[in-house]
Amino acid sequence: RHPAHRPHWDSAETVVIGGGCVGVSLAYHLAKAGQKDVVLLEKSELTAGSTWHAAGLTTYYHPGINLKKIHYYSIKLFEQLEAETGQAVGFHQPGSIRLASTPVRVNELKYQMTRTHWHPTPQFLIGPEKIQQLFPLLNMDKVLAGLYNPGDGHIDPYSLTMALAAGARMYGAQIYYPAPVTGLTPTADGRWDVQTPHGTIRANRIVNATGFWARELGQMIGFQHPTIPVHHQYVVTATVPEVKALEAELPVIRDLEGSYYLRQERDGLLFGPYEKEEKMKLQDSWIRDGVPPGFGKELFESDLDRIMDHVERAMEMVPVLKNADIINIVSGPITYTPDLLPMIGPHQGARNYWTAIGFGYGIIHSGGVGKFLSDWIVSGEPPYDLIECDPNRYAHWTSVPHLCAKARESYGFNNVVGYPKEERFAGRPTNRVSGVYELLKDRCSMGFHAGWEQPHYFHKPGDDSGYKPSFRRTNWFGLVGRECKLVMEGVGVIDLSPFGKFNVKGEDSHRLLDRLFANTLPKVGQTNISHMLTPRGRVYAEVTVTQTAPGEFLLITGSGSELHDLRWIEHEAADGGYHVSVSNVTDELGVLGVAGPKSRMVLQKLTDEDMSDTAFRFLHCRSMQLAGVPLRAIRSRTETHTHTHTHNIHLISSVFFSCVSDELRHKSFRTVSEVLLSRSHWCLQPAEFIGKQALLEIKAQGLSRRLAFLTLDTDDIDPEGNETVWHNGEVVGNTTSGSYSYTAQQSLAFSYLPLHLTHAGQKVEVELLGQKYPATVTQEPLVLTEPTRTRLQKKQRSE
Repeated sequence: RHPAHRPHWDSAETVVIGGGCVGVSLAYHLAKAGQKDVVLLEKSELTAGSTWHAAGLTTYYHPGINLKKIHYYSIKLFEQLEAETGQAVGFHQPGSIRLASTPVRVNELKYQMTRTHWHPTPQFLIGPEKIQQLFPLLNMDKVLAGLYNPGDGHIDPYSLTMALAAGARMYGAQIYYPAPVTGLTPTADGRWDVQTPHGTIRANRIVNATGFWARELGQMIGFQHPTIPVHHQYVVTATVPEVKALEAELPVIRDLEGSYYLRQERDGLLFGPYEKEEKMKLQDSWIRDGVPPGFGKELFESDLDRIMDHVERAMEMVPVLKNADIINIVSGPITYTPDLLPMIGPHQGARNYWTAIGFGYGIIHSGGVGKFLSDWIVSGEPPYDLIECDPNRYAHWTSVPHLCAKARESYGFNNVVGYPKEERFAGRPTNRVSGVYELLKDRCSMGFHAGWEQPHYFHKPGDDSGYKPSFRRTNWFGLVGRECKLVMEGVGVIDLSPFGKFNVKGEDSHRLLDRLFANTLPKVGQTNISHMLTPRGRVYAEVTVTQTAPGEFLLITGSGSELHDLRWIEHEAADGGYHVSVSNVTDELGVLGVAGPKSRMVLQKLTDEDMSDTAFRFLHCRSMQLAGVPLRAIRSRTETHTHTHTHNIHLISSVFFSCVSDELRHKSFRTVSEVLLSRSHWCLQPAEFIGKQALLEIKAQGLSRRLAFLTLDTDDIDPEGNETVWHNGEVVGNTTSGSYSYTAQQSLAFSYLPLHLTHAGQKVEVELLGQKYPATVTQEPLVLTEPTRTRLQKKQRSE
């Protein structure tokens, strides 16, 4: 519909910019949810960009537990969309099989199955006989197993988009093209003036859904979104007699070792490879020069030589390909982010600016993302956690060289084995390194956290070091155990600089934080753990809050949540009209954690302050020489202190930190529902914090599940979270985290379980790599915190 036909061009509730399948899906879902004045602007025509030439694969499978929900919703939407809109969508559901042809691939499939039993996604581990029955044209010589998802398949991207557009219009959304956006101007009240050649729209919010134009649109308002087009090729054959003779459509196969997908296309075959990073091609000139004017439904020149290794692997696995005639090679741009995941949600730094960009798999994501964002926009909070796709996980450190290096790596890693605690090394380090990085880098294996390099484990000469991923315990297991023993008996220093750190001050700082946090604010010089809740009473963030001076607060959050949490705070401060200053000091403040029974003795040698437990108590804060120093000063001081042998100071890592955190957790820090509801005075405090009424309703209704602390009897494998929990042959829950306790010498996990299974001594089973291991509900933590230890020691002395 041409913009000239628009009856009211002056204002809109939401303007969606971009007419690919994702943008149109969002317009459809917003309108269906009842939002009025939804406008979609497309610069040329619907599906232009990456949608129109996509291979259209649809799958329930995703290695991440949250994105499984996106995929699941998309498929269920696609199944009924034609009946709802009257528009054919060309949806085929022959199923799909991920092929494993090495023992480690079989372990990968088992690993994924343990994370799926508690999810509604239909998924099965099948053997060679079943695989050949489903796909009789396979060469089975190397096939050991397969991960089968019935209901998977493929859909026609153009038809899908047109059906979503029909639905959007049916529910009242307005779709206009050609209507390129030429400018974006924020207003003082948080809205946007969206300029087009046909006039200006005043929008309450805008959503960037512009595919490989996302970077250019972001630049209009000062953002450099880390997205880059990648050349992706797929090959289409003419009719293959053996395919034509089949009675049923072949399932989609994904040959993980060959790194390609293959599906039936009419009576022929279609297959698309993912080249290794040294062979794949980026369209990096678009980063420098922008997308060529007029580019929309054009393709790149194909390059069969670049994918011949994969063609040969495909011919070996599916021999009928050897005699098939190629009728088309499609080479088009798809958008990648550094970690391959899209950027979905509101963006920090600009009020009411949302993104739905960076989709390497936009077809299968389109339905679920449209629903996810629509729910968030309409209700004011996300329907579930999808922080791995938060646009604010990237920041100033995501330079163009880093983006290009990571995009190459991610494309080439599409079908590599997905190990736990995976590390990828391209584009590192960024400019975000702490003051002790140079001192530590040769002594440890580094991990990557929100642009930072942080030690994962330390090694000494002669140790088995290096990155050696595994589904079982690997080379770092014993080294972290050594760290644990040394620190539990002495003192250790850990670099915690990646934590997000914000200063909040001003005349309304108390009022703002009372509104944001469910806990009462700490007194001056004290610290507590507080939760920011959503309006429905769900946890949005867990933050350490310290009042450093009257009305001045230091907030500390996890490294991966830095801008995610800052955006929430800034949003409430702006919308509520609070007179406060909120500043991000993450890069300005380095953090060294000092831990262990001798930590106070070490610190006492570095300050004139009284560091005794009576003078400087647990959860208290004090400003002193080393409490918070500039990053540039940390290195020299750390070198001095770690060379002080009086107290045998040791360097400790983030993996150690995670293990000890699980050991120390107490029932009073279990979940927000349990923590907040067990501390009823939080709900009774005068402040009307966000989520308070919802929390009171939850309290009145009571809980149906509780977080249980489990000890496991395992062998050479440990839980990490998201594994299935069984009882009497039935799925009863899933773990939320897990690790090995070097103190208790056994595996630990936390799991949400029905109330009747949460009493101490209750036996359940936790599935790890296809095997069910016995687990026991344990009531108390395995390691006591310092105040508890001190209290017990005093009691023993008095007795």
